[in-house]
Amino acid sequence: MAAPGNRQHVVHQDYIVRQRYSNALPPPPGAPKLLEIPTQGLSAYCHPSYAQHLAREVDLNIEADAMLGMPIDLVGMPGIFDGDESSIQAPLVTPPVHPRDRALLRPLKSLGQPKSDLSGVSFLRRTQYVAEDQRRAEAAISRKSHGSAPKPRRKVVDPAKNDDVTVLREAVKGFDIANPEEAYKGPDNQTNIRGAVSTVAENEAWKMPKHPSSHQLKAKSSFPILPDLSGYTDEGGYMVVKLGGQPTDVTDEHDKRMDAALLHAVGFAPEALGEYLAKQAAHEANPAAIPAPPKPSANYEFFLPEDERTAANVKQKTDVHNPNKDDPNLYTHNTKGGAENDSFRYIHVRDYETGLQNENADKYQELAIVLDKSTKGADGGSETGSSKPALYYPIVSKSQLKPRRGFGLSAQAADDHETIDRIDLTIRDPDEHEAAKRTEFKATTVEDAPEEEHKAA
Repeated sequence: MAAPGNRQHVVHQDYIVRQRYSNALPPPPGAPKLLEIPTQGLSAYCHPSYAQHLAREVDLNIEADAMLGMPIDLVGMPGIFDGDESSIQAPLVTPPVHPRDRALLRPLKSLGQPKSDLSGVSFLRRTQYVAEDQRRAEAAISRKSHGSAPKPRRKVVDPAKNDDVTVLREAVKGFDIANPEEAYKGPDNQTNIRGAVSTVAENEAWKMPKHPSSHQLKAKSSFPILPDLSGYTDEGGYMVVKLGGQPTDVTDEHDKRMDAALLHAVGFAPEALGEYLAKQAAHEANPAAIPAPPKPSANYEFFLPEDERTAANVKQKTDVHNPNKDDPNLYTHNTKGGAENDSFRYIHVRDYETGLQNENADKYQELAIVLDKSTKGADGGSETGSSKPALYYPIVSKSQLKPRRGFGLSAQAADDHETIDRIDLTIRDPDEHEAAKRTEFKATTVEDAPEEEHKAA
């Protein structure tokens, strides 16, 4: 033991221990999971609504001068008093936008969205479409910077090909290829003209048509497209109607009564009809300056057959190819007795009003085509091959109907309207007086029909 006077100097030293432990646990069974960190705050600032809200809440710190930023002192404008207003007008040729200023021309909706420019992305493959778009954009910028774009070279067309007789021969050639037995081979006269000589490739293309994109497809049959003049309405065409909402209570399957439904036009409001007639008279007086007014929107009553049996019998009655269409037993109701009182019973379902209506300026712009496979041939049998016609019907307008809560446009019209609860429908052919009246009406209204239709009528 050391004496008290002989004290030793104490030195403090840290003791560092390094121990390695083994991890005997197996690796995790799944891949590492990426957690989704919410970033709604950044997207809120990048949305256009934030800038619009900021513009409404924060006042602009701009001091307007006496002229409100637009100089109205014309003394310093060169040539302004000589009739030259070019100094106060926008330049005729818009100067090209500097590449640094293009970002300022982006719409508000594109803010915060990724750009479609892939020129700075090195790990993406440069496709043909992206490269072609970039080359066109660079060429357009180059043309704007160096001046106006060069004018495209006009193709040299042989004047003989634009001759009226040559064009007519080319048109007749198509009919000759389709109907070689009816081709005219004689000399040209006032009524007939010889078609141009068809090539072997054109004849083979007609006999063995090929699909423009799917070459493995083969045509099984062909149909000549012809107008069904006997099926034209008094207006010269048909309407395409789309009903808004569920028209019937049947929701789990197709309601077969819809195949024989009826839409009864109630009429127009008096003020709407008067406005239409006034605009129509102005158009007829000066058709070059005043366009034809659209027809006023009408209201409709929707009727359905009483049951599915009635709907099936109506379809048989209206089928022109049904040999039993004149069977009186097809009618389902006879309340007063006698064959002349046979009818189909229809019940009122609901009322509709026109929500959206589009009229075709040219009624032949859209056509409904029906493949009539049951047309009888000259020998009484069914026609086959290319003699089967495909009949087309012009579409005059398209209407989207919505359920009507009130009667229509006028309260007076609503008071005068009487709701029809049911309809007893009888189907028959028009008599001689009705047929003559219908033909006279068509002759005065269907004036824009093709020439072939007038000849056939």
